[in-house]
Amino acid sequence: MTSPSDSDARLATPVADGQTLHKGFTLRSAWALAFADVSPIVALYAIFTLGLVAAGPAFWWAFPIVLAGQLLVACVFGELASRWPYEGSVYQWARHVSGTGSGWFAAWAYMWGLTIALSTLAYGAAGFLLEALGVSEPGKWVTVLTALVILVLGSLANIVGRRTLKILVTASLVCEVLASVGLGTVLLLFYRVNPFGVLFEGAGGAQGGLWTAGPMLAAAAYVGWSFVGFEAAGSIAEEVDEPERNVPKALIFSLLAVGVVVMYSGAALILAIPDLSAAVSGEVADPVGGTLIAHFGSAIARPMLVMFVIGFLASFLAVQAAVSRVIWASARDRALPGARLLGRLAGAERLPVNAIILTGAGAAVFVLLSGSALYAVLVNFTTIGFYIAFGLPVWGAAIAHLRGKWRPGAFTLGRLSAPVTYLAALWLAFQTVNICWPRDTGQAWYVEWSMVITLAVVGVAGIALYSFWSKRIMPAIGESTR
Repeated sequence: MTSPSDSDARLATPVADGQTLHKGFTLRSAWALAFADVSPIVALYAIFTLGLVAAGPAFWWAFPIVLAGQLLVACVFGELASRWPYEGSVYQWARHVSGTGSGWFAAWAYMWGLTIALSTLAYGAAGFLLEALGVSEPGKWVTVLTALVILVLGSLANIVGRRTLKILVTASLVCEVLASVGLGTVLLLFYRVNPFGVLFEGAGGAQGGLWTAGPMLAAAAYVGWSFVGFEAAGSIAEEVDEPERNVPKALIFSLLAVGVVVMYSGAALILAIPDLSAAVSGEVADPVGGTLIAHFGSAIARPMLVMFVIGFLASFLAVQAAVSRVIWASARDRALPGARLLGRLAGAERLPVNAIILTGAGAAVFVLLSGSALYAVLVNFTTIGFYIAFGLPVWGAAIAHLRGKWRPGAFTLGRLSAPVTYLAALWLAFQTVNICWPRDTGQAWYVEWSMVITLAVVGVAGIALYSFWSKRIMPAIGESTR
């Protein structure tokens, strides 16, 4: 068994000729990228109706609960990113703290989850864009073609260069914050129709047993999707100035900022819903849109749709940037088929162009499947893919602490490091089970069991590929800090 220092030396990520990334992100731009990846608009709108129907207005409390758990994870990620400030976030962190296999499977889950997420973001943006343009009832293929155009243009934006990406992300970030906070403030000051006490009411006005009941657990599972994406700051670590210090700050503060905006906007919306009982019962298909139109009239519809388009597009750009870096970092270590092609950098800014193109092509395939039963099953893997990818490095860090092998980097939690890591590991284990748990939603059985099905299929496929690839081509990267 090697000592920690020996292990660090053997695990250091090699930088061969032509593989050096250019520095192009500051603390501010890395924070903006992570903020856009999570996206307050996407984080709130995508799960608002699900949470409201599942647990009533009190589902709002799932936001601070999940945020607290994810902040624990962000703190652990900050320590990992400071210790190993390499491109690829969860892949690098899991690989260095637990070994080659752990890193490979973290990347595998992450790549699948985020590529599917790209398709949902493009498809969602297409729907909102068509409505904003006055196409009230677009056919499936019109939406699909629009989503494919968004995929192409978004991929081109990521390929053009970091400056373009930073400008687009920053502009969308300003729009998102102004829209979310500004609209929330107006609703609270002038259009609040429900008392603050409704935030403690479950579905049907129930209050007793709410916090431990199935509805709140379901709400926590839905909200779990809202607070992921902050790891994007770690995916671009080698492109950030002083990454060992700046990446941890970007990780933690981007999540905290999104959490505050989402909780504020979410509370404002709940308190402004005109017919809360109808919204909770599911009679109102879109409580967010219905509430805004009820108070501001139909004139708000188009600006609201534009706001949604901006949020989804910003999240798309950031998600693609993050997943393409994980693919590139894995290919640089020759850990993927086609590593020579995917590990290339191109252009004046030395970007992983081939990896970006692969993510766009993969998302396009999923977009073509939209509307099918298979797509309904695949989409649900996005959440569990994130949590598996998050869990592997955090669980590895917890084991390193237990074995006394952990050594901090420039950013450290000090004496709190071990207890925070243990709590983060327990939180991720709980959320993984909670998210995977099949729930009676009235949908087809394969949709209710989709998390379990996709996790099993992707897991078995990953084991098969890893077993083949690790024996034939993938080099031994070294032992872990165990």
